[in-house]
Amino acid sequence: MNPTPQQVQDWLDGDPDESTRVELAALAAADAPELAQRFAGPLRFGTAGLRGPVRAGPNGMNVAVVVRTTAGLARWLGEHGHGGGVVVVGRDARHGSAAFAEATAQVLRAAGFAVRQLPRPLPTPVLAFAVRDWGAVAGVQVTASHNPAADNGYKLYLAGGAQLVPPTDAEIETATAAVGPANQVPRQPDPQPDAGPAEALLQAYLDRVAALPRGRERRLRVALTPLHGVGGQAGVEALRRAGFTDVHVVAAQAEPDPDFPTVAFPNPEEPGACDLLLALAAEVDADLAVALDPDADRCAVGVPTPDGWRMLRGDELGVLLGQHVLATLGAAPGAPDTADAADPLVASTVVSSRLLAAVAAEHGARHAETLTGFKWLVRAGEGLVYAYEEAIGYCVDPDAVRDKDGISAAVLACDLAATLRAQGRGLPDVLDELALRHGLHAGDQVSVRVQHVEQSSAMMQRLRAALPTALDGSTVAAEDLRPRTDAVVLRGADVRVVVRPSGTEPKLKCYLEVVAPVADRASLPAARAQAAARLERLRTEVLALLGAPEPPVPGQPDAA
Repeated sequence: MNPTPQQVQDWLDGDPDESTRVELAALAAADAPELAQRFAGPLRFGTAGLRGPVRAGPNGMNVAVVVRTTAGLARWLGEHGHGGGVVVVGRDARHGSAAFAEATAQVLRAAGFAVRQLPRPLPTPVLAFAVRDWGAVAGVQVTASHNPAADNGYKLYLAGGAQLVPPTDAEIETATAAVGPANQVPRQPDPQPDAGPAEALLQAYLDRVAALPRGRERRLRVALTPLHGVGGQAGVEALRRAGFTDVHVVAAQAEPDPDFPTVAFPNPEEPGACDLLLALAAEVDADLAVALDPDADRCAVGVPTPDGWRMLRGDELGVLLGQHVLATLGAAPGAPDTADAADPLVASTVVSSRLLAAVAAEHGARHAETLTGFKWLVRAGEGLVYAYEEAIGYCVDPDAVRDKDGISAAVLACDLAATLRAQGRGLPDVLDELALRHGLHAGDQVSVRVQHVEQSSAMMQRLRAALPTALDGSTVAAEDLRPRTDAVVLRGADVRVVVRPSGTEPKLKCYLEVVAPVADRASLPAARAQAAARLERLRTEVLALLGAPEPPVPGQPDAA
């Protein structure tokens, strides 16, 4: 439904940014159909904060939305006894990030908070580290992570360094709704910005990450890409400090570029996103390929195989890192960590492979399954030593960063790869060994992109209206995760399917997993072929249940 002329005029009157006023006024004058999208509702806190296209209007990322959201945050912090506390503000290098971060800092400063603004684009994990290290009451990182170039976002951390969870998100949204026009919100510039504390903090973060390796081997050649994001310099420096100095960076993707010119989607999981990385890895005869997403909170790893290079799926690397952490508890020589806990806990989400639970049991550790998102994973329980989600997110040092961290994950992956290399082994060998002990866990993901959120809702309704009792011949039990989250889980002894709308992108996501017993190493190829065939049948069956079209580019199965 189109907004009324008065609604448009009220927003224009309150917008402090001339460029977005001009943009919106032109749409209104042309009575453009797009106007309805701009006023479809305010941006809402999703899985990882606010995210949306950089555009004028209440349903976009712009200075007016950022100012009003920050005023709502300031009000909520004050009402909960955090007035005047330290708030950290950081940003990536996307379009609009500098202006949005400055507006955030100005609103908080005017509201009486001690604002510490990171002076340049830095990885999101540095911001998360800063919230804990500085004892801040909140932290805001302006970033859209791995979203398309047209998007930006507002990721919010609370005291302790974890992202906000319900009902806090709704309370801040209510406080924001009560804020008046954005141009009436007080703002205070910083006349004498001091970059010293932030630079010292970055050094502390890099030193902490460099202390994570458990082993002593450092002979490893690494190919790396930051995918035009902000993780290149920090990632290379963290590896160097950890002792991994033979690092080759994809030149065409080394520097931050908000247009992401070499990739259609700046997400290492997307088909083609890591093509330049794998080409470089083959060219330099690397031992490991590492891709960071644009804000460096996610990490993907590629490995050489007899059939060429391939990227590991999130579940594969997630279980490998979990196994490495559990097998080396307390072995990190530098940073004190929760790994010394007598009763360690590892966590994964409901959409991640069930293999980590088996690995935890093998090591006498506890395992927790949480809802999707690191805001839940880092709250899994006491004694947390490791957490991961299949969307290439890994928390390998919960004491320092209570969120996913692609840079620390890359350092630990290199530690594992170097240790195995010295033994004449590789990451695929460990995956084979896990399959022999716990069964072959093969997974796939199917994403159905949509134009409007109503399309995702309709598909979820169709599924709930006809929940299956069997999938690919296996009996399954259905679990509806509402009201905790909008997801349906179908579980069987050797099959599991989870369906949920994405919390960060316009698509419906389906997570598939099958488990096959493996008698010996010689039977692994047959087990993989059988699992791949089952996954393809599951894919077709689930899409039919949803009434969804076949995605143009299916995912590729993995064997975690």
